[in-house]
Amino acid sequence: MECHYSVTIMKTVKTELVTTLKRQATRILSDLHRTRAPVLITEYGKPSAYLVDVETYDLLQDRISILEGIARGEQAVLDGLTLTHAQARERMKKWLK
Repeated sequence: MECHYSVTIMKTVKTELVTTLKRQATRILSDLHRTRAPVLITEYGKPSAYLVDVETYDLLQDRISILEGIARGEQAVLDGLTLTHAQARERMKKWLK
């Protein structure tokens, strides 16, 4: 997993109607690749989906995975499921030769 943390995720969001997406998908995708700004697709005046470039999507997935790991760790602390350094070394002894 390669992370590119220099990539900025928060950008100006462009809004397009779903009918515009249907008619002008090539132009919208071209703009998306050029600007890397997410596109909010609306249906009947309501938000329906976001269109993002692949690199931004992958970066978001990596960040979500990291945040989920942090949340699991925080919950383990709250649940008292932590080990001392000595206990961890003992459990890891077979790998720490």
